[in-house]
Amino acid sequence: MIESVLDTITKNKMFDRGDKVIVAVSGGPDSICLLHILYVLREKLDITLCVAHVNHCLRGKDADGDEEYVKKFCENLKIQFKSLKIDVNHVSQEEGISCESAGRKVRYSFFEKLKDELKAQKIAIAHNANDQAETILMRIMRGAGLDGLVGIRPVRDNIYVRPLICSTRDEIEKYCSLNNLNPRIDKTNLETLYSRNKIRLQLIPYIQENFNKDIIKVLNRFSDTIKIDNEYLSYISQEKFKKHCDIKGEKVIISKEAFLEKEAILSRIIRMSLKIVTGNLKDFERIHILNIIEVQKHSTGKEQMLPNNVLVLNDYGNIIISKNTKKAVSDYKKQYILQVGCNNISPIKSTVYIELVEAKEYIHCKKNKFVQYFDYDKIEGDVTLRNRREGDKFIPLGMTGSKKLKDLFIDLKVSKDKRNDIPIICFGDKIGWIVGYRISELFKVDKNTRNILAIKFESEELGKHDQH
Repeated sequence: MIESVLDTITKNKMFDRGDKVIVAVSGGPDSICLLHILYVLREKLDITLCVAHVNHCLRGKDADGDEEYVKKFCENLKIQFKSLKIDVNHVSQEEGISCESAGRKVRYSFFEKLKDELKAQKIAIAHNANDQAETILMRIMRGAGLDGLVGIRPVRDNIYVRPLICSTRDEIEKYCSLNNLNPRIDKTNLETLYSRNKIRLQLIPYIQENFNKDIIKVLNRFSDTIKIDNEYLSYISQEKFKKHCDIKGEKVIISKEAFLEKEAILSRIIRMSLKIVTGNLKDFERIHILNIIEVQKHSTGKEQMLPNNVLVLNDYGNIIISKNTKKAVSDYKKQYILQVGCNNISPIKSTVYIELVEAKEYIHCKKNKFVQYFDYDKIEGDVTLRNRREGDKFIPLGMTGSKKLKDLFIDLKVSKDKRNDIPIICFGDKIGWIVGYRISELFKVDKNTRNILAIKFESEELGKHDQH
C-alpha cells in the first residue's frame, strides 16, 4: 500500500522537497494510516511532519481518549503534536449551522492558523477512495453538475493534499492491522443519522451485493473521467472569461457577447463571476445561473437579487454582478458648498479646484472632460457639489429646452449603477455641469463673456466615471 500511496503523491505532485506538512489526525483508521505512511516516507519525500488534532467535545470521554491516543502515538514517533479542544455543539447553536458544518469550519480554521504559526506548506487530509465514492453518490442525488461530480480533489489550492484518495477503506484497515496501529473507532460512524453514513452503511453495501461489487472503484474511475472533461471545459471557460469579462473592484461586468456562447461555457463564466464577487459559490444553484441568463434577455435596467446579497443588473445587454451596495436616497441629499481655490471633499475622496480666468486665457485652454469653463457673470447663488436627485432637469449645451437627467443618462448609455455616483456641479438651484459628461447651455462661455470660472474635478473615482 505504501507504494500505491507514493504513486498517488508523485502523480499529483503533492509535496515539494523540504515541505513542512501538517497532518490532520482524528485517531481513526484513515488518519492514523495516513500519518504512519507519511512517517515511513518522510525521508524519501524530504518532508517534516506535524500533527493537528481537534477534540470536538461531542463524545465525552471517548473524545478525550482519542486526543490522548493521538498524542501518545505522536510521542512514540517523535512528531510534533498540536491540539484544539472546542465544543462544536455550542459553535453550531451560536452560528445557526449544522453540527457537521460547525465541525468542518472549526477544523479548517485551526489547520489554517497552525499553517501560519508553524510556517507549514501543506495540510494532509485522510480522505480515501470510499469517501470519494460516497461524495459522488451524494452529489448525484443532489443534482450536481460536472464540477460537483469531480468529487474530492487530490490537491486543493496547492495546500490541502489527500495521499489516500486512491486507497480503499479495506486497504487502510488492513494496513492498520498489519502494522498493529490499533486506531480508535468512532461509534457515531456506525449510526445512520447522517446521509453520508446511510450511503456508507446501507446504499453502497446494497449496490455491491445486488449490482456491482466494485462500485467503489467504478465511481472513482467515473470521477477521473469527469475530471478530464471538466478541466478542458474549465480551461476554455477561463479563456472566454478573459475575453468577455471585466473585473472592476468588487464587481464583474459580463459583456453581452458572452451570452452568445454555448450554455456549458456561459454557465461557467457566470459561476466564475459569482465566485470573484462573493469569494465562494455557497448557496448558488443552477436556478440562479438561469436567473442571470434570463435577466440578460430583458431590457436595460432589469435587476435581480441573488443569495449572499448579490445584485445582478442588465446594463444595455451587459450583465453587472456586484454586492448590493445601493444607498438610500437620503445619502445623496448632502451637498458641499465650493469656494474659489482648492476644495477637498474627503467623504467622496475628491478635490475640486476653482479659479477665475480671463477671457483671453480661455482661448488657449486644452479640452479636458474633467476641466470646464463657465460664464461667471451668469452665475447666481452658491457653487455646490452634489449627486443627482429625483426629478432633476438640465439644459444640455446646444439645446433650448430642459431634459430630465434620467433621460439624459439613458441617451448617453450611462450604467444604472453609476448614475447616483456621478458628481454634479450646481450654480444656485440650477445644474451647471454633470461632471465628465455635459455642461449646461445656461452658463456657457460665448463672445460676450468677460469673466470665466474654471472648475477642475479630481477623484479616485474618475476612472469609473470615464466608462460611458
